Amino acid sequence: MRLVLLGAPGSGKGTQAQRLQARRGVPQVSTGDLLREAVAAGSELGRAAKAVMDAGQLVDDRTMLGIIRERLAKPDAKRGFILDGFPRTLVQADGLAELLVAIGQPLDAVVMLDIDPEVLLARLAGRRSCRRCGRVFHVVSNPPAAQDRCVDGGPHDLFQRPDDNEATVRERLAVYRERTQPLIDYYARKGLLRRIDADGSLDEVDDRLERAIA
Repeated sequence: MRLVLLGAPGSGKGTQAQRLQARRGVPQVSTGDLLREAVAAGSELGRAAKAVMDAGQLVDDRTMLGIIRERLAKPDAKRGFILDGFPRTLVQADGLAELLVAIGQPLDAVVMLDIDPEVLLARLAGRRSCRRCGRVFHVVSNPPAAQDRCVDGGPHDLFQRPDDNEATVRERLAVYRERTQPLIDYYARKGLLRRIDADGSLDEVDDRLERAIA
């Protein structure tokens, strides 16, 4: 099973990737995690990525594809993988396709997690983070329990991150839609695209995802 998961911020893409990893026994490959691990390990590609990030720039596609290639060469990815956070552009999609053909692991499917923008807005704008421990809560769906305490034994000191306010969330979602539509069209033309409704309980979305990739 070789998948790419696409979904807007707040769609639950990362959560679904983790749950699918647990059920199917294939690794979630998150590009954000890969970058942090490569930099921490001090590999050649990690050093190259760190130099770019330290300069305040985005890691180039060639370096990112090299890091992905190294990850997919590990034994746990031989039975498949779940790519989360990549590709984000058509150039990256073409580069990924070439890489996967070269290593004999072409994609089986690309799953788009669809969800109403107003639901996404409510999810993201309701998020609150603890200043001390970093845990993330939600004012509606996941508030801290009365007995829940922070690492210092006191109550959580919750705040809303600047990028979680309503105006910023709306802008992020608009940018995401604009950038992602070409990818959706690209994978639809290749016959790889599957779309599921990502609004519902975790178990409901699990079931829709499993049926989409069956």
